[in-house]
Parts: sequence; structure tokens; C-alpha cells
Amino acid sequence: MPDPIQLSMNTGCNMRRIQGFTLLELLVVVVIITILATIVGVKVAQRPGQARVAAAKAQIANFRTALQMYRMDNGRFPTMEQGLKALCEKPSTPPVPERYAEGGYLESRRVPADPWGREYVYIVPGPGGEPYEIISYGSDGEPGGEGEAADISSASL
Repeated sequence: MPDPIQLSMNTGCNMRRIQGFTLLELLVVVVIITILATIVGVKVAQRPGQARVAAAKAQIANFRTALQMYRMDNGRFPTMEQGLKALCEKPSTPPVPERYAEGGYLESRRVPADPWGREYVYIVPGPGGEPYEIISYGSDGEPGGEGEAADISSASL
């Protein structure tokens, strides 16, 4: 049978060895993360227009989710007059919702602007039988356009 003192010495030595990371291991990890962050940052910086388009699509998707929650609580979508502002504060224009969620339906108390700093357009009813449409007119702020200037619409997401 092995000596208990010998076992405890071996176990203690191994425990100290695996308890943490060495400074060198931490520095290697930090360097790898820095290199990856630099590569990703450069790629994003080279395509700011594409990043803005992606951000607008994500924001429109958030609006769609908030509008669905609003409809589930109140039985209808906000009117065009109430606009997307109805997702942030209880509308005072008719039809006034009876079961408006405390705190609204968006995280912010203001309707966020699109990535180019302009307001989203909310149209009721939307095209093709849709109950609504949310539009960002892209980088040029005008209907139509191509590439980064193309319209981004909830109807096409």
C-alpha cells in the first residue's frame, strides 16, 4: 500500500499546477483576442454602408416584434397618426389603447432613428394586404435607389 504522506504530496503538487493560468498563457490569449478584434474591426470599417444596412434591418425587425406585442395587448396595430411613437409612449389620439404595457414596447423611451439619422416611415395599411410597412429610405433618404441607397422595408424582410 502506498504511503499516505507520499500521496498527499503528489496530489498537492498537481493541484497547484492546475489551479490557474500562468502570466504567459494569459498574455498569449490577450494577443490572440487583440489580433482577431483588429481583423474584425478592419473588415467592418471597410464596409460601413453594409453595416448600416444590416443595422436598419435589425431595427425594423425589432419594430415588427414590438408591433406584434402591441397588437396582442390591444387588438390592433397603432394607426398611422399614432405612428411608431405608440411603441414608446401610450397614444393620446384615438383609438387609445386600453391595455398598454407599462414602460412601452421598446427598450428606449424614444423611437430610434435609422442608421443615417432619419426617422423611419410607418405606413398603415402596408402594400399587398400587409397591415403596416416600416421603411428606411437608405443612405440617400429618398425613395428608390440601389445598393446602400436602396429602401429597406419590413415588407421585404
